[in-house]
Amino acid sequence: MGEAEADWTGDAQYFEYSRAANPIGAGITSKVPIRTFSAALHSGADTTVEVLDLSTELNTPWPATSPALQAAFVLIQAGQSSSTDALATSQLFYVLSGSGKSEIEGQELRWAEGDVFVLPMSASVVHSAEQRAVLYWVTDEPLMHYLGVAPTSSRFSLTRFPAERIRHELDLIASDPRAMDRNRLSVLLGTSPQTQTLTITHVLWAMFGLLPIGAVQKPHRHQSVALDLIVQCEPGCYTLVGATVNAEGEIERPTRVDWESGGAFVTPPGLWHAHYNESGSAAHLLPVQDAGLHTYLRSHDIRFVSPASGS
Repeated sequence: MGEAEADWTGDAQYFEYSRAANPIGAGITSKVPIRTFSAALHSGADTTVEVLDLSTELNTPWPATSPALQAAFVLIQAGQSSSTDALATSQLFYVLSGSGKSEIEGQELRWAEGDVFVLPMSASVVHSAEQRAVLYWVTDEPLMHYLGVAPTSSRFSLTRFPAERIRHELDLIASDPRAMDRNRLSVLLGTSPQTQTLTITHVLWAMFGLLPIGAVQKPHRHQSVALDLIVQCEPGCYTLVGATVNAEGEIERPTRVDWESGGAFVTPPGLWHAHYNESGSAAHLLPVQDAGLHTYLRSHDIRFVSPASGS
């Protein structure tokens, strides 16, 4: 007698469909911004981790570079060490400069400039630099925070992609007689368990690309966010980004993003983007995306311009 009955309706809300079906268009969900991050972030004299944080723009209570991914520069001075921790299913490291080793749950992985390596579920990693080193680090930790989950099993194994093998594979692609007919000159990196997505992890997608002298890599778009690292370039390389293309396949009213060696920028989902090299020297880039997840969800929707139709 006298016991209250809970009806569990306290959090229930109701919305008229046409007003709530597109919260991004209504400004309720914030858009992913076009944003650049300077190489100056890793030019200092102290060992540090510089997160490329857009949490204010994305309205997240945790650090994030895109809704699902977080990127950072890990700067380690010669003879020093730095720890990285992530609640993540996937961690990717690209060695922008230097050499050293990483201790990962009792295992030692040695790395040098140009190497890529990916780790599953590793909570804490200790990196030690023999030469002053800069690592570009991407994880899917924001996705874990949003879902309120922690990974329970590894979906791939610790894997290293040596720089010389990456460059060799890219050279084979670039030397093909029909190479310049392709929209991109790039090698996609994959791990063997990803038989459906052909990506570097089940969440992350990574590509090492070449932008030749005088190249214009025509517009394409996709629904995954791209975190673009510029590995090497000279002034005169840039990307144009915009919402629409005209009948000739050119981006209308574009935003120009100038490249910087060792810098990075964010390309939002769904926007057309094209790369240009007017520098007189070849350039290289490493985009990382959450396209492994999008491909599995069948939502990646990658498209290339068709000049005849303008889409």
